[in-house]
Formats: sequence, C-alpha cells, structure tokens
Amino acid sequence: MSDEKPAYILVDVKIKNNENYEKYKSLAKPLVEKFGGKYLTRGGHMEVILDELWSPTRMVLVKFPNLEKAKEWLNSPEYAEVAKIRLENSVGTFVLLEGF
Repeated sequence: MSDEKPAYILVDVKIKNNENYEKYKSLAKPLVEKFGGKYLTRGGHMEVILDELWSPTRMVLVKFPNLEKAKEWLNSPEYAEVAKIRLENSVGTFVLLEGF
C-alpha cells in the first residue's frame, strides 16, 4: 500500500461565455481522468456560509492520486491546448492542495 497523499485542485471560476465553456468542460474531463483525477464537485449547488476573504462563484473540486499526477495534468501539452479555451471564456482561481 502506498503512503502517497491525494491531491486536490480547487477551482473558483466565473464563466464569461457559457457556450464556449461547455466545449472546455467536455475536453477537460477525459484529460482529468487520463491522469487519474476524479471530479468531486463541478459547479453544483453551493451555499456560502462565510465569505470574509472572497465570494465564490462556481466551485470545482478534483481529486488526484497525488501531487505529481495533479501537476502532470496541469503541465501536460494536452491540457495546455484545452486550458486556452478556459482562459478565453472564464476567469478564476486554481489552488493545488495536498490532502490526507
């Protein structure tokens, strides 16, 4: 059994163009899965309990087996092409977290 800790990518995204962003979503999901990632939430119902630091817009949480796999996905040439679509059609914040 491995002692590696899972990694999470937490994203808060504000979509500027829904139609084009749908293309991003359809292309990103199989790439996330290719690198061992799994979406835990993807823009579902959200209730903000406290917003002293920021007001979240649309939250996405992806779990990867470890930090290395998450970084491989983020830095992959395949995702770089897909990320262009995201960058052109949304603004957001990406946070990479080590879990346990």
